[in-house]
Amino acid sequence: MNILKHLKHIRIIMIGTTLPANIGSAARAMHTMGLSDLVVVNPRLPIDETSHANAAGAASVLNNAVIVNTPEEALADCSLIFAASARTRHLPRPVVSPKQSADILTDYFSQHDNSQRPKVAILFGREDRGLTNDELAIADYHIQIPANPDYPVLNVASAIQVISSFIYDAFYQMTQPTPKNAQQHECQPLMLTIRQDWDEPAITHAQKQALNDAVVDLMTRLDLADANHLKNLPQRLSRLTSRLQLDQKEHALLRALIAKITQKLNPT
Repeated sequence: MNILKHLKHIRIIMIGTTLPANIGSAARAMHTMGLSDLVVVNPRLPIDETSHANAAGAASVLNNAVIVNTPEEALADCSLIFAASARTRHLPRPVVSPKQSADILTDYFSQHDNSQRPKVAILFGREDRGLTNDELAIADYHIQIPANPDYPVLNVASAIQVISSFIYDAFYQMTQPTPKNAQQHECQPLMLTIRQDWDEPAITHAQKQALNDAVVDLMTRLDLADANHLKNLPQRLSRLTSRLQLDQKEHALLRALIAKITQKLNPT
């Protein structure tokens, strides 16, 4: 069984945690399901002895956890981003179940060999109010866990456990040998098609954000946008580039086009 070679490319990101104990509980949930890459963004309190007490046997996950100040730092090298949310917010992304998110991941990874496998992130929000609209707008997909409609809120560590369990099971099934007489079932297309047969690696979140910023700047120069009143333009561009799923060469073509237009607007 070679599941860990896939799971090591999945990053769990916790944003604005209040209790260090919850970081430890999340680490335990991750370790149980073979995940090891934990990044904590701007926690109210640092990892402490209560974190380790709640982590139980997952000390390795806590010891290797990275603390950063912003989501952008945590996501800079990620090519596909999910966000866990109990509610649909303004300018929503495609909403998938935990099982669908796991299916997307196995399909996405199957298109890359291990040497070029992209980093994938799953965002989890604050204990009291989850993720902000801006944080949700970063994601390519929103994951919603089916739950009691009268109280659909899970503790963040519990949400990580549920989603991680579906991911582990999907990769476990993927790594099992297929019986010779097994029938092949065609999968129904998901809400957003994952590009097949990549010839170039996907762009990272940092590249996508820089491209979106360059487009906004160009539109401002062309009087197509007001720099002081952008409203939803950045979020709509983010959603557009998420759907495009650009690779490195496509990204380079667009950046070259923007650079040439900008040069024409500002001749030296």
